[in-house]
Amino acid sequence: MKDNAIFKKIIFAISLIGPGLFLIGYNIGTGSITTMAKVGAEYGMMLTWALLLSCIFTYVLMVAYGKTTLVTGNTALFNIKNKLKYGSVLAVYIIIALVIGEIMALMGIFGIIADLIQEGSRLILGGEGFSTFWITLVLVLALYSLFWFGNYLIFEKVLVFFVALMVLSFIVVFILLKPDFTTIVSGMAPSIPDEPGVLRLIAAIAGTTCSAAVFIIRSTVVAEKGWTIKDLKHEKKDSMVSATMMFILSVIIMAVAAGTLHVMGLKLENTVEMIKLFEPIGGEFAAFILILGIVGAGISTVFPIILIAPWLISDFTGKPRDIKSPMYRLLAFIGILFGFGMQFMEARPPLIMVFSQAFQAFILPAVAIPVFLLINNKDLMKTNVAGLKENIGLVAVILFSLLTAYFAVAEFI
Repeated sequence: MKDNAIFKKIIFAISLIGPGLFLIGYNIGTGSITTMAKVGAEYGMMLTWALLLSCIFTYVLMVAYGKTTLVTGNTALFNIKNKLKYGSVLAVYIIIALVIGEIMALMGIFGIIADLIQEGSRLILGGEGFSTFWITLVLVLALYSLFWFGNYLIFEKVLVFFVALMVLSFIVVFILLKPDFTTIVSGMAPSIPDEPGVLRLIAAIAGTTCSAAVFIIRSTVVAEKGWTIKDLKHEKKDSMVSATMMFILSVIIMAVAAGTLHVMGLKLENTVEMIKLFEPIGGEFAAFILILGIVGAGISTVFPIILIAPWLISDFTGKPRDIKSPMYRLLAFIGILFGFGMQFMEARPPLIMVFSQAFQAFILPAVAIPVFLLINNKDLMKTNVAGLKENIGLVAVILFSLLTAYFAVAEFI
């Protein structure tokens, strides 16, 4: 009986962090892995401070967007459109910008996953491995079939599995490498190396962690959960779990790259190059485990990405979110076809991924400023307007978003 009671408590605890797990699966994907690995390879742990700030501000914005949804019962874009001056224009801009950013990310994700599965098949079967085109085709058909016959609860369960696979894989590789923890801690001290490309990587760290898309989707996922203002404590705990896990996983990825590529004086230009470096360190076992982790991270990101366009349209119009509707199925089909993008491009997937993450940083101010206005609107929030601590946190987020947006623009110019 006692064992049953413990088991029920564990299941209950997991059910409370469903949105957090969904966003971990969305946020810690191949984009995060590529960005953090590239940062670790080029600068060791020197930019850990940027990651820490990004995760703190991620928590602040997740709570804010979740709270406005709990109080109003409406999702983010619907509130922006109807409660802010020129809100419709801003909402349309957010939709267009997020969809463009996610299309770039989707191309990079499928490119990286296909390269890694090809490398995994090479390790197992020898030779050149499977063709990346056929790998991409099988993935597109399998994932879209799951989308066609599935629902949100199925996606959540699939994401939980792949997030768990990703977490375990990176922890195993992290233990095998035995990185120096003093080096990790020293990276908390703010510093910006005077080297070309560093501003783009800082913007990419902010974009992949404190992602504008996450906060818009956050309100949708909270609404799908059916929570109300009575669940505010659960919403805050869920946000804390999500932001903390993002930080821990990202630090592990950065440390893995710092302990291999950075020590050897190499830079990450191709994800498969990092896999090959693990063979002499931990053998083919470590390399294969890392492949499973990155593929799991990538697949866990695909579902939210192909849902983002129809979700944003439902959010904007205030219409029900029905993934079995013709609009959802058509837009998801169009979205997942971009998975073939890297088959026709010369640029390598890691470059596309870092670019897409830095692009997210450019969108961040358009998401941070509106929620500050919404959560301080007494007509909208009634007695649940933001307190002093919340406002201090949101102002800090806005300043951080403007800084990282400047980094992104300055680097691309």
